[in-house]
Amino acid sequence: MKIVIASDHGGINLKRTIVEALVQKGVDITDFGPDSSESVDYPDYAKPVAEKVADGDFDRGILICGTGIGMSIAANKVKGIRCALVHDSFSAKATRQHNNSNMLAMGERVIGSGLANDIVDIWLNTEYEGGRHERRVCKIEE
Repeated sequence: MKIVIASDHGGINLKRTIVEALVQKGVDITDFGPDSSESVDYPDYAKPVAEKVADGDFDRGILICGTGIGMSIAANKVKGIRCALVHDSFSAKATRQHNNSNMLAMGERVIGSGLANDIVDIWLNTEYEGGRHERRVCKIEE
C-alpha cells in the first residue's frame, strides 16, 4: 500500500511522528511537506495530495493541520476523494468499513501522538465492508 501524507504548519509535529512510526513499520510513505513550521496555507497541501490519491498514484492519503477541519474540507473538493476527519479509534474503523474513506484528516491541536498513531494503524488495516454500504458510497460519487 502506497501512502502520501502532508500537513500545514499546525500539524507538522504530528506528521513527523506519524511518518516516523510508519517508516519503522515498513510502510511505503511519501511526504508532500512542508518541511518547516513556517506558516503555510493548508489548501496548497491538501489539494495535491487529494489529486494524487484520486488519480491512483497513491492508495490512501493522510492530512494533518491544527484541527484537521480545513484539510478535510479542501481534500473533499477533489472528485473521488472521501476524506474523513477522525479523532477517535471507533470512527477510524467505521469510516473504512462503511464509507471506504481513502483519505484521513486529523488535528494536532486536538489529539496526541499516541492516539493519532493508533488511529492511523486502525484506518490502514481496516477493510471496506461493501455490501449494504456500497449503494451509499456510490451516491457520494454521483
